[in-house]
Amino acid sequence: MESLLIEKSVQGDVASFEKLIVKYNRYVYNIAFRMMGNEEDAKDMSQETLIKAFKAIGQFKMEANFSTWLYRITINVCKDEIRKRKETVLSYDATLNNDEGSLKDIIQDEHANPILIYEKLELKEAIEEALNKLSEDSKSVVVLKDLLGYSYEEIGEILQIPIGTVRSRLNRSRGALKNILQVQLSDD
Repeated sequence: MESLLIEKSVQGDVASFEKLIVKYNRYVYNIAFRMMGNEEDAKDMSQETLIKAFKAIGQFKMEANFSTWLYRITINVCKDEIRKRKETVLSYDATLNNDEGSLKDIIQDEHANPILIYEKLELKEAIEEALNKLSEDSKSVVVLKDLLGYSYEEIGEILQIPIGTVRSRLNRSRGALKNILQVQLSDD
């Protein structure tokens, strides 16, 4: 079914392309959210990804997975935007209201200790701030592996790099992230 939709999309059938991407919208948004750090930018980057994908669908080669191709476009769109801005500003609201649970959900938990809630939110903010201090390449690999759970092979396909490079980049990125967090947390 998917290959038929891809073929029709390559021929310029907009309805087929729309059906094709429905399956991937949430994944594209999640990658964009993790890369950009806030809901509004994630929506914009998701939209930009779909526009670029539609314009480039004629160049899609059937030997690759459509999802891998689409996720690569998402990462590249986000990297381009980050480069344009030089700095991404996190939205506190987006930090508290994402797929991992909203502040409202945490507070409604009767067993939650207010001190633990505060500490958890502080740590989450520190991690997001530290992620934004990494280079785009480092952030991409950490987001894809540690936050979105992709395999080394999938990350290699998405970023178009060898698995060995994925592993070494992830190792260096995690080390850099740890150092940034240690500095941030020692300053508090």
